[in-house]
Amino acid sequence: MSGYYLGIDTSCYTTSIACVEANAEKQGIVLDERTVLSVPLGGRGLRQSDALFQHNRNLPVLLDRLFASVDPKRIAAVAVSAAPTAEPDSYMPVFLAGKLAAKAVAGALSVPLVETTHQSGHVRAALFGHEPLFSRERFLAVHLSGGTTDLLSVRTNAAEKRFALEKLGQANDLHAGQFVDRVGVALGLPFPCGRHLEALAAAAEDRSIRIPSSVRGLDCSLSGAETRAVRLIEDGVARESVAFAGYDCLSRTLAKLLKHAAETMNCADILLSGGVASSRLLSELLSARIGGAARLWFSSSTLASDNAVGTALLAADRAAREDVCRA
Repeated sequence: MSGYYLGIDTSCYTTSIACVEANAEKQGIVLDERTVLSVPLGGRGLRQSDALFQHNRNLPVLLDRLFASVDPKRIAAVAVSAAPTAEPDSYMPVFLAGKLAAKAVAGALSVPLVETTHQSGHVRAALFGHEPLFSRERFLAVHLSGGTTDLLSVRTNAAEKRFALEKLGQANDLHAGQFVDRVGVALGLPFPCGRHLEALAAAAEDRSIRIPSSVRGLDCSLSGAETRAVRLIEDGVARESVAFAGYDCLSRTLAKLLKHAAETMNCADILLSGGVASSRLLSELLSARIGGAARLWFSSSTLASDNAVGTALLAADRAAREDVCRA
């Protein structure tokens, strides 16, 4: 399995490529390049056609950077996020840009092409540095982003460094990242709003405002919370206090959901992945509310947001399995 493994991911808001080096002893990140897609000020997202155009513009630049620093002869396989999730009929046009580029590079280098999903890449990236979780027969994971708020059961095979995802619950209306971005845009912040909203929240003097949270079983809802946050803004409540109330609501929602999941599934280990999980404020609030009900494993902040590192690692994992089978 020794060699370099290239990953490509073209999500709704980021063009990403990464290269990891793997051998029998360890895996390491050689290159991690990302370009955030441009969203007009006041916008709450991009049309798929606009995002696809930007990916096609960004990928050649990122690939030029790759081959300027990495010997292509050392690349053993290319992996790509070909779909959002493993759910049936999961599809978004933006992933076609990455798929086409990955197929072309793999063909030119005469190396295997590994197709995976954006969600699997997020979970694998979050596992980087938390490899002990591979020794668990099962753990729980949460994928928190602008397009996904999924509660997942992760079944592992430690010998083969393999995992399988099963969705247990979800946000029924608004995703965690959408909630953060819509509140942020309503406050006049640039999109994507996460780091800007968090900085605003950190400056809040009044932290007493509570936005109601909604959890039912293993599902949650955030549309009502967005409506309440916008009303607070319209009523003239301090911007910093509204921002903090948003993160507080999100932490209470997740705490209820994860406590219930840990008890229901009899599983105490929970891995948090996705761009929203990169928030230090959210991690602090959530950890305080979870207490001893579960053990939280947070993705590193650099690997929580959209990236191709997890995608590349999945190719390296597959190569390791194939080496074991050949042995």
